[in-house]
Amino acid sequence: MEEPSQREGLGVEIEEQTVKKAVSALLKWRAKSKGPEDQEEEEEQRDDDEFMYLILTLNRNPPKNLTSIPHKIPLRHILHPGDISTCLIVDGKLITAEAAHRIVKSLNIPSVTQILKLSKLKSDYKSFDSKKRLYDSFDLFLVTSKVAPFLDKVLGKVFYRKKKKIPVPVDLRPDGSNWKEEIEMAQRSSLLCLGSGTCSAVRVGKWGVIGNQETVENVLDAIDGVLRIVPGIRCLHLKYSDSLALPIYDSVEGLK
Repeated sequence: MEEPSQREGLGVEIEEQTVKKAVSALLKWRAKSKGPEDQEEEEEQRDDDEFMYLILTLNRNPPKNLTSIPHKIPLRHILHPGDISTCLIVDGKLITAEAAHRIVKSLNIPSVTQILKLSKLKSDYKSFDSKKRLYDSFDLFLVTSKVAPFLDKVLGKVFYRKKKKIPVPVDLRPDGSNWKEEIEMAQRSSLLCLGSGTCSAVRVGKWGVIGNQETVENVLDAIDGVLRIVPGIRCLHLKYSDSLALPIYDSVEGLK
């Protein structure tokens, strides 16, 4: 029997074999559920249905200081297929849009195709329809860390209701010295959005984008990332949005 691995020395013991079995079972279930007759019906719902999630349940509600902004969870394997069209949101003062354009061009970061300063976002994207057009125009949104706490009120439910394209915080230095690394890490990161309750979810895989072993590695990375941010994990499960939740850790009952 495989020895349990203690994730990052933070008191959570998880057998990697348990994770492998759960991932394999979910992938097999998803493959069986993908009949040819379902393809057209699923096309419009693809983004909602195709992600595998790590579901975490805490012993108690998280402290308020952890719920104000989304937390970046770096993964080994990117969940976006192909080229990622990216919009970067900056404060406009410490980092201006003009300076950001120069840095992106000089560092050859072609995936960042639009840069918006916060004031322009507020003035040009007030209506629901304009926010929806912006939402549909990019695969990924990045935001400088100082702006991140204010975006939920600016972007509203178009971005935050389903939590599918919440902008990923990035710690960008004004001189551009860490932009390439930060943006590349953000593009292969998932988000942990803690609310007022005890349950949250982190994307760890996507059907048709990454395979079995890559998903297992992402799950283990996500667990490590979660443990660095929030204490008191009660249990962990893996699931698709429309599947059963398979347990991989339970602090009280244990797993057999």
